Amino acid sequence: MTSTVQAQKSGARTARPEHLGRVTFIAAAAAMGGFLFGYDSSVINGAVEAIRDRYGIGSAALAQVIAIALIGCAIGAATAGRIADRIGRIRVMQIAAVLFTVSAVGSALPFALWDFALWRVVGGFAIGMASVIGPAYIAEVAPPAYRGRLGSFQQAAIVIGIAISQLVNWGLLNAADGDQRGKLMGLEAWQVMLGVMVIPAVLYGLLSFAIPESPRFLISVGRHERAREILAEVEGEHGNLDARVNEIEHAMRSEHKSAFKDLLGGGFFFKPIVWVGIGLSVFQQFVGINVAFYYSSTLWQSVGVDPTDSFFYSFTTSIINIVGTVIAMIFVDRVGRKPLALIGSVGMVIGLALEAWAFSYHLVDGKLPAAQGWTALIAAHIFVLFFALSWGVVVWVMLGEMFPNKIRAAALGVAASAQWIANWAITASFPSLSDWNLSATYVIYTVFAALSIPFVLKFVKETKGKALEEMG
Repeated sequence: MTSTVQAQKSGARTARPEHLGRVTFIAAAAAMGGFLFGYDSSVINGAVEAIRDRYGIGSAALAQVIAIALIGCAIGAATAGRIADRIGRIRVMQIAAVLFTVSAVGSALPFALWDFALWRVVGGFAIGMASVIGPAYIAEVAPPAYRGRLGSFQQAAIVIGIAISQLVNWGLLNAADGDQRGKLMGLEAWQVMLGVMVIPAVLYGLLSFAIPESPRFLISVGRHERAREILAEVEGEHGNLDARVNEIEHAMRSEHKSAFKDLLGGGFFFKPIVWVGIGLSVFQQFVGINVAFYYSSTLWQSVGVDPTDSFFYSFTTSIINIVGTVIAMIFVDRVGRKPLALIGSVGMVIGLALEAWAFSYHLVDGKLPAAQGWTALIAAHIFVLFFALSWGVVVWVMLGEMFPNKIRAAALGVAASAQWIANWAITASFPSLSDWNLSATYVIYTVFAALSIPFVLKFVKETKGKALEEMG
C-alpha cells in the first residue's frame, strides 16, 4: 500500500475540536480490525486441550493445527495492501469482516480436523489483512496533529481483544462446569468459545459502512470531489481544500515505490539496516511471547492448575498485557525506543529465568510445589508486563521509522514476514518442546531475551525525535 503523506504543514490539516468526535469514531471503528486480530489470535487458547482430546492427536499434530493460522496471516498481510490499492480500504475491511465471520462459524462447527485447520487459515488471512489495513487507514484519515494518538488505537484494540477473548473463554468454561468439552447451547464449550467471535466480526462489518473511504485512495482513483468532502469532514472546512488535495496528489506522484531489489546490498544479501529490522522481529517472537497467548491454559494445566483457574490466569495475564501496553504508549516518546527495549529485555530475562527455575521441579501429585507454582505464576505476569511495555510496542514503532524512505515499504514487508515466520516457529514447536522438557524450553526463551540486550546495544539506533527523512 502506498505510504501516507509525510510532509506536514500546519493550518488546513489540524482538525478543530468539533471534528474530533467524528475522527475518533472513525479511528475506533477501523481499530475493530485490531480487536478481532487480538481476539482471533488468542481465543484458540481456550480450545487447545479440547481439540487434542476430541481428535485424539499428539503434540506435533496439535501444534500444526494451532500454528497453521499463521500461514493465512502471512498471506493476508502480504496481499492486503495491493488489494486495498485496487478496491479501496473500506472494501478490504468488509472482506476481512466476512472472513472473520466465516472462520468463526467454520471453526465452531468443523466436520473433521482437516476442515478445522482450513477455517484456521481463513481466520489467519483475515488477521493478516486487519494487521495492515487498520493502521494504514487510520494514518490516511487522521489529521496529522492527532495521528500518533489515533494510530495507537490499533495496538490498544489488539490487547483489549486478547483480554476479552480470555474473559469470554473463562466465563464459558465456568458455565460448562469447568469442562472444555462440556455441553453449552447444544455444542461443546470450546466450540462456543470459537463461535462467539461472530459477534465482533459482524459489528466490524457494520461499522465499516459507517465510516468514509480514505481521501488518499479516492484521489488515486480520480474521485477528487468526494475526497474534498471527507477532508472537510475530518479536518474541517477551514483552509484551502483544493490545495490540500493537490498536495496529496503531488506527494503520491513523487513517491518512490520500493521494490525487493532495493533491499539488496552489503556483505550478507540484505543491507545492514534490513537485517536489523529482521532481527528486531525475530527477537520479539523468539522470547516466546505467543506461548502466553496461544498455550497458557494448556501450560498451567500441565503443571497441575485446575482448568477453570488456568483460564482465569490467562485472563489476568492479558490484563497485565493491557497495562504494559498503556505504559509503553505513555513513555515511548518520552524515554525513547532503545532504552524502553533494553528495560523490557532485562525484565523478560528475569521473568523467563524464574519460570524456567520453577518448571524444573518435579510435580508432586500432579502439581508443582506451592513455592514453585506461585513463582511460575508471578514470573509469567512479570514476563508479559515487561514485554508489553517494551518490545510489544517498540518494535512496531521502530519498524515504521528506522528504514530510509526509499526502501521503507519493502523493508517493512520483509521484517513483518520474518515476524510471522518466527511466530510460526515458536507456535509450532512449543507443544513438542514442552513434552520434551518444559524448563529447558523456557531456558531457550531466556537465552533469546538475554541475547536481545547486546543486539539492541550494538545494532539498534534511537529513532526518537527524528524525522523520517533523516533515516539512512
